[in-house]
Amino acid sequence: MEETVAAQGAEALILEWISWAAIGIETVAVIIIIVAIVFATARFLYVSAMRRPETRNYQQYKSILGRSLLLSLEILVAADIVRTVALEPTVASVVVLGMLVLIRTFLSWSLVVEIEGRWPWKPGSGKD
Repeated sequence: MEETVAAQGAEALILEWISWAAIGIETVAVIIIIVAIVFATARFLYVSAMRRPETRNYQQYKSILGRSLLLSLEILVAADIVRTVALEPTVASVVVLGMLVLIRTFLSWSLVVEIEGRWPWKPGSGKD
């Protein structure tokens, strides 16, 4: 009986750590977004104030923000996978995970089209 209680306690502790890990991963994604917004906006304002007409300031601003959002989406998918697989391995939660991954994949594709002007599966121009 004591072994069962100890095993349940250990399992609860592991699940709590996994939950905190998922929250930590989500926090990293939010921090990336915030830092990118602050950095990109400061850079945009600085370059605009310097009035350098030869730069593609707005396009670079969008690119920095878009790429940070792409990275954050990938990190959020990882957090959802950790949470679903480890904490809620039910059919309903896996279906919800699948829908979240589909939505985030569509958002990622949309961001790539906006940033690079091409679909993700098309070859790039080689300028990167």
